[in-house]
Amino acid sequence: MKLKKLALIFTASVFASSVAHAGNHTAGDLTIVSWGGAYKEAQVNALQKPYNARHPGINFINDDSSGEAVAKLRAMSEAGNITWDVVNVDAAAAIRLCDEGLAMEIDHDAVLPAAPDGTPASKDFGKMIVTDCLVPSDVYSTAFGYRTDKVGSKPPTSVCDVFDTKTYPGKRALEKSPVNNLQWALMCDGVPQAEVYDLLETDAGMQRALAKLDTIKDEVIWWSSGTDTPQLLADGEVVMGSAYNGRLFPLIEEQKQPVAMLWDGQAPDPEGWIIPKGLPEDRLERALAFLKFATDTQRLADQASYIPYGPARASSAPLVPKHPKLGIDVKPHLPSDPANTKNVLEANYEWWADNRDDMNTKFQAWFAKSK
Repeated sequence: MKLKKLALIFTASVFASSVAHAGNHTAGDLTIVSWGGAYKEAQVNALQKPYNARHPGINFINDDSSGEAVAKLRAMSEAGNITWDVVNVDAAAAIRLCDEGLAMEIDHDAVLPAAPDGTPASKDFGKMIVTDCLVPSDVYSTAFGYRTDKVGSKPPTSVCDVFDTKTYPGKRALEKSPVNNLQWALMCDGVPQAEVYDLLETDAGMQRALAKLDTIKDEVIWWSSGTDTPQLLADGEVVMGSAYNGRLFPLIEEQKQPVAMLWDGQAPDPEGWIIPKGLPEDRLERALAFLKFATDTQRLADQASYIPYGPARASSAPLVPKHPKLGIDVKPHLPSDPANTKNVLEANYEWWADNRDDMNTKFQAWFAKSK
């Protein structure tokens, strides 16, 4: 789809405001929807507090409902009452919201600042712009943490060690979701990564992935919250488990738990901000002003110092400061660090945007039978 000029975006939004009501918003309110936990804390410290220092009249309202963004924005649009202003979503959700006309298209070079050396925003973000509606912020990764005191003298080096219950006995933690699990299962069953998505579109491929998961299902504790695996590792209830890398960092570096990262097979995912389509003009102006500030080069570098998610701008990476509390270099803990990217699960975000509902239905049906 072609990028729209900023003037056209504003015109469309003003027209849409006739059906999108302000709800309980008052002048200066800005509702930010994100993921909660350490991620929200990083956004508050790196983005909201500095913004408030410059714009004290802004009242941030934080909502931790990003996991339900697609369903909730559909409902808001149907009701003609958009109550969110800026929403943080992953790549697949951004594509779906854009394709369904629920998110506003952005002319990145017209709305956002260039890099310090003058590189236009669109080039600075590069491939992180997976859809015209997304303003990228960072790249997080789903990777594995493991208990160093429970793996003996041979720590795991491959994501496929998750399926090796003989060498690494004990419970594993996996997300109760088809995303990543199906790809890992096929890859660890001998399928070349380039063939994974084509195979998953077939019944035989789906059954092959689920059959591989069947081999460890009795040893899996399934998680649905980003806090689950870190707690299970801290309590020693699992020997290894998948988690968002930013949730494992405090466990390793702050709490000094006997836990280490397994970066092999990590599944990176860009995420960022969308603006719901149909905001009244005053709220749209506040949303755009905040995003212009929150996604500039220095701000994204600062955010990465609070939580080790790779900044989405190329110009931000060299500027990431040391951790504000620990005083350690955060760069080696980023998913984008070269030492951590030797074998990466390459996600097809458009494929998941198109197929996630179907994959989830099949996965949940298998899960119900395997309990």
